[in-house]
Amino acid sequence: MPGPRRRSVLVALLAGRRTDRSQGAILDDLRACILDGEVPPGSAIPVDAVAAAFGVSRIPVREALMTLIGEGLVDHRPHLGYRVAKLTAEEFGEIYLVREALETAALRVAVGQARADDDERAAAAHAALEAAVRAGDGRAYHRESRRFHLALIRPCRMGRLLHMLGTAWNMTEPLQPMTHLGPADRELLHRDHAAMLGAFTARDADALIATCAVHHGRLQSYIALLPRDTGLFADPL
Repeated sequence: MPGPRRRSVLVALLAGRRTDRSQGAILDDLRACILDGEVPPGSAIPVDAVAAAFGVSRIPVREALMTLIGEGLVDHRPHLGYRVAKLTAEEFGEIYLVREALETAALRVAVGQARADDDERAAAAHAALEAAVRAGDGRAYHRESRRFHLALIRPCRMGRLLHMLGTAWNMTEPLQPMTHLGPADRELLHRDHAAMLGAFTARDADALIATCAVHHGRLQSYIALLPRDTGLFADPL
């Protein structure tokens, strides 16, 4: 006799969020739950239960899921339903290469257009990242690392490039790769961040790009060591 059905992690998370039933709010809440990494890749997304959590019909939930499919965050297969999307390990590494190319292009422009208030935002983001490192909080480190990188990139004010970079970044977020690192590895990455901040505030584009290249090389080496047996990666194509 089958045991009691387990409650979906996603539905449990949604139960504690806001009660706004608008289409935009449903999309934002679903996206946020996935990007926070609390709903692992491969997790089922029960449409009826999600609709009940929002107090709406299945239609707006399906519309939101279709948008998330377009963003690469959700998969849908006939007879299997909706799931948080998985990437193969190779695809995951490829997206990091895309991120590096886009970030490098953005940084070269951003460092030439940055102002004093951009420096302040970057310094504040770096301080929050420092606190996460010292606290040994992997999820906070992951979140604040993205905030720091974006603080250096946004002064480029290139909307389409920033959108492409955000989309690529989102596709890797559900796996939360930085949470798999040990304290020593996070410390090494944080030293890169300090060097990047120094080059940014000094308006030294060459030093910033060089440090960014070292940083991304380090990231690729860590990605190659991520565990393959946890079920978070898709099977090779």
